[in-house]
Amino acid sequence: MLFTPVSMISHADAPALRAALLDWYDREGRTLPWRVRPEDRARGVTPDPYAVWLSEIMLQQTTVPHATPYWARFLALWPTVHDLAAAPRDEVMAQWAGLGYYARARNLHACAQMVSNELGGVFPSDLDGLRALPGIGEYTANAIRAAAFDQPASVVDGNVERVITRLFAINDPLPGAKGAIRDHAAGLADPVRPGDYAQAIMDLGATVCTPRGPSCHACPWAGACAARAAGNPERYPVKAAKKARPVRHGLVFVILRGLAGRREVYVRPRPDKGLLGGMLEAPGSAWIEDAGALPSVEAAAPAALDWREAGAVSHVFTHFALELDVYAAEAPSGWRGPDAEGRWAPAEPLSASGLPSVMKKAVRAALG
Repeated sequence: MLFTPVSMISHADAPALRAALLDWYDREGRTLPWRVRPEDRARGVTPDPYAVWLSEIMLQQTTVPHATPYWARFLALWPTVHDLAAAPRDEVMAQWAGLGYYARARNLHACAQMVSNELGGVFPSDLDGLRALPGIGEYTANAIRAAAFDQPASVVDGNVERVITRLFAINDPLPGAKGAIRDHAAGLADPVRPGDYAQAIMDLGATVCTPRGPSCHACPWAGACAARAAGNPERYPVKAAKKARPVRHGLVFVILRGLAGRREVYVRPRPDKGLLGGMLEAPGSAWIEDAGALPSVEAAAPAALDWREAGAVSHVFTHFALELDVYAAEAPSGWRGPDAEGRWAPAEPLSASGLPSVMKKAVRAALG
């Protein structure tokens, strides 16, 4: 297929670009469990908006391979939005453990309750209606509108940003270039097959136009790509220099009980507001940047137990790295704990604890 020379590319080329991309998607697009492929759509299969919504929330800041088993487990536990809305939030949060960005899980449950209780279990198909739901911003609303309802939408995630900045050789660095990227992406979006187009351009970025070593020989837009013509596709997207990630420090206290193979750990819920909001944790100190200002073990410990040093664990969040000194103790017989909402969770197997990843690391250290 012939395109305008890259030095002159404009949105007059959009029909040819759309056709090339959709032809490629029909042949090479990914098969994903929540996706209705073009051949399925031709047989009359329609997407399940609940399953699409669930996948889009899980895929925010998470890869497809990591999110897919969670998606399957959630659907097995809660097959409909009504089932998810009726589930205890603590159970939903526990099943989310390991996916990270835990505000998504709180919003997921709140959204399910709104759709179930206020909208009769029916997800809206318009952008305003979708954006009014908890946890759904501009990108997710467009993605749901396209994938679940096959409605015109311009979907721009990290993969699409990479494709667009390379296609048009956008030299302004992110995040400042996001407006220009959205404008270019909207001008290319297909009005006839919007759902397939949105998934096609995301697949192109995920499988062909990759961050390193893009497979330009397999790209349906290679002939129009300004970055490829210049010989430097990996230069794009241009990103502003990152600031050094700060390091915070804290103490964590792992209280255990039970015999080997049946160990339990004392946990409590974190406040809803803030990092890991609503998730379970082992008690501990505040996380601060000045390690020298940490309280003593005696001052920070949740109870006067026989504490032993159990090492240190590290964890990296989006905006900072965390170093935790771990202390462990055995709970005396009949010990109830200091927190009104505290309870015992399985430490063996730790996968059943409902703890986020950083707390699982601390418990593993305490178990030795």
